Amino acid sequence: MAEVFTALLESLLHNPVVIAIGAGIVMAVGAWIRGRLSGAKAERNRQAVERLAARDEADKIDQAVAGMSDAEVLKEQAKWSRPKS
Repeated sequence: MAEVFTALLESLLHNPVVIAIGAGIVMAVGAWIRGRLSGAKAERNRQAVERLAARDEADKIDQAVAGMSDAEVLKEQAKWSRPKS
């Protein structure tokens, strides 16, 4: 039984049509996976840009309400942050 299976497998692996079909399937699966990953990365980047814009807007509003300039804000924040070593 093992000899029959081995002979069948060997004949399939030496057939150029079977090899071409197998390579096509592998390439199609690879392209699909790459597309899924790049789409997910693009979505994460888009969301990060939106979060950054929202944070910038919130900072502007907070500073306007507090009546502080950028230099004053940095000076105030320095009190609460760790010194860089």
